[in-house]
Amino acid sequence: MPTDPEAPASEAATPAAPAPRPAPGPALPAASSAGSGPAVAVPAPARATGYRAVFRVPEFPAVFAAHLMSVLGVVVAEISLTVLVYRATGSPLMSALTFALGFLPYAFGGTLLAGIADRYPARRVLTTCDLLCAACAAAMVWPGTPIAGILVLRCAMAFVAPLFQGARSASLADILGSGEAFVLGRSLLRMVAQSAQLIGFGLGGLLLTVVSPRGAIALTAAGFLASALLLRLGTRPRPARAGGARHSALGGLRAVFGNRRLRALTLLCWIPSAFTVVPEALLTPYADGIGAGTVTLGILMCALPVGTIAGELWAGSALGERARARITAPLAAVCLLPLLLYALRPGPVAVAAALLLAGLAHAHALGVDRMYVDAVPDQLRGRAMTLLSTGVMTLQGVGMALAGAAAEVFPPHAVVAGSAVLGTLVILVLLAELRATEAPGGRAEE
Repeated sequence: MPTDPEAPASEAATPAAPAPRPAPGPALPAASSAGSGPAVAVPAPARATGYRAVFRVPEFPAVFAAHLMSVLGVVVAEISLTVLVYRATGSPLMSALTFALGFLPYAFGGTLLAGIADRYPARRVLTTCDLLCAACAAAMVWPGTPIAGILVLRCAMAFVAPLFQGARSASLADILGSGEAFVLGRSLLRMVAQSAQLIGFGLGGLLLTVVSPRGAIALTAAGFLASALLLRLGTRPRPARAGGARHSALGGLRAVFGNRRLRALTLLCWIPSAFTVVPEALLTPYADGIGAGTVTLGILMCALPVGTIAGELWAGSALGERARARITAPLAAVCLLPLLLYALRPGPVAVAAALLLAGLAHAHALGVDRMYVDAVPDQLRGRAMTLLSTGVMTLQGVGMALAGAAAEVFPPHAVVAGSAVLGTLVILVLLAELRATEAPGGRAEE
């Protein structure tokens, strides 16, 4: 499955209802009205600061372990599938298509399946998604499965990914509460996804030196099964958020965009990621244009995710909740400005610095996460989180495609610098809109 916008990498099995993406779910905690919501994860951790406090919540270690295992498994599967298809067809196009199919079904899956996130219990939805993906991976391993069948199975896995991610994000609040612990838990899962991009492909390449592509995919299937088991045994059952009522994804979309503050927050999650992928999409042609070799290209590819991880670690461990709230708007406003350095057509060192700084500014995501979970009504949270994840992934793909199209007309460095200017202007408008939704007392208003 594909990577979640803020959290790169695909989703895989994740227990009960963890952080950033998939985990349909349980009724919400504290924020919910009295009575029905699942118990908020121990209040003590929610009040404590720092990432270690999150791991003191009984269910979170299982959720974290399953997420780590599943994300690495998905990355290995992506490499293995492209190698498998290329060896079978000899076609670079088919190999690239195999990778792209991890992203293309996202918009459809997120739109059509979003209502399920609130309609059924989280644990049931998550384990079902895990088992479905395990079955798809196992079918890919079967020697008689044709290439066309493998591509269909790849689409099926990607189709359920946004549901898994959205349900998991929504139910993370049931485990950790909707406050400080939720923000840090979501950040941890996002960093796992980012780290998987850095080490997962390397591990996958090494793995393929000792096992066949189908053997590597078999390990992915085992990972999904293990995740489902962790989810089933490591988290407790919670009732469906919508109480079994039928809620359509379209209705959820109307509810999200019909609320002024939620609309601004949703776009503030979508837009920066759509522009941040532009330098990544054009890094290969840019590196070729300045005479950088493949080793340098590999290092540059790591700069943005390394900066993102470092920024989140700093914000989550060194800053308190109030400090993070204060830096959210300023960092969001400047997060694309380092990319203006591209206008000077810089060398590798300056490009790496620009990408690193852009990644560090991603620390604003923790503040946006908190505002978002506070703004979303409990009964809408599963659909809202699914749509949020779907939009991020879809716009990342759109951003890459538009960047490539623009680079056919303009030089890559001009496209990156221009996108930084345009993206910054859009973000400033969204920040102004977000500020306008706050009442004088600091409370949000619709």
